[in-house]
Amino acid sequence: MSEPVFRHPERPVPKFRPFKAMHHFRKLIADKEDTEQVFHIFQSLPRMGLVDEIRSFVYSDYGQQLRASEPYLPDLLDDHDRLRAMPAGSVAHAYVDFMEREGLSAAGLVEEYDRFQGGRRFGDMIEWYVNRLRDTHDLLHILTGFGRDSLGEACVLAFTYGQNPAPGNIFIAYMAALNMTRSVRSDAPVFKAVGEAKRLGKACPRIAEQSIAALLAEPLVAARQRLRIANPHYYGLAHDRLRARGIDPYDLLGKAQPA
Repeated sequence: MSEPVFRHPERPVPKFRPFKAMHHFRKLIADKEDTEQVFHIFQSLPRMGLVDEIRSFVYSDYGQQLRASEPYLPDLLDDHDRLRAMPAGSVAHAYVDFMEREGLSAAGLVEEYDRFQGGRRFGDMIEWYVNRLRDTHDLLHILTGFGRDSLGEACVLAFTYGQNPAPGNIFIAYMAALNMTRSVRSDAPVFKAVGEAKRLGKACPRIAEQSIAALLAEPLVAARQRLRIANPHYYGLAHDRLRARGIDPYDLLGKAQPA
């Protein structure tokens, strides 16, 4: 079987469109579960230097080994029986618990992305790498401790920016934080939580460039230590302060605020 091309000749050249990004961010704020808007924002705010970094990684000895051993992560991530067979206390067990509790699947995220792409796939090496960035998103919730509340999602994107400084990541993270502070009156350190998440991501080796199969088999505590992911102080403090005011952090924008 021949090796895929690095970049398919029909792959579009990214264009920077900040006004388009703002349009889709407003739609995302209206419905934070509308994942398609995230893809539009990333497309509108591309990271121009990413392709060069992908080239360096995929042609490295380790990158070639990883492409051979992990060609498509959703097949691994959605095999819950295989993941449950891994040791108790592993990343795999925490991941499956999280995905089943939240009603999520790696295949579901792929379906949303395919709808955004109109079903178009390029089959090149760039696609393989970008898919790993997409498919490891929910795994980041497990490794970092950030939940699926509005602040938690913003922090995961800030963490991702620390790993891969794409403008779309930090744009959504800080705009979401700004929206939270305007909508909810509290002393919760929302911006500090986002800033801390960005620093945690920068200090951590790139998750998308790890062997995900090996990572899933690790004890969760040991994996966090190896990856230098500390407990997020300001995120927990923000939750504490919101709850002290009778505000549910998981329903920030859907609950009437006290006078």
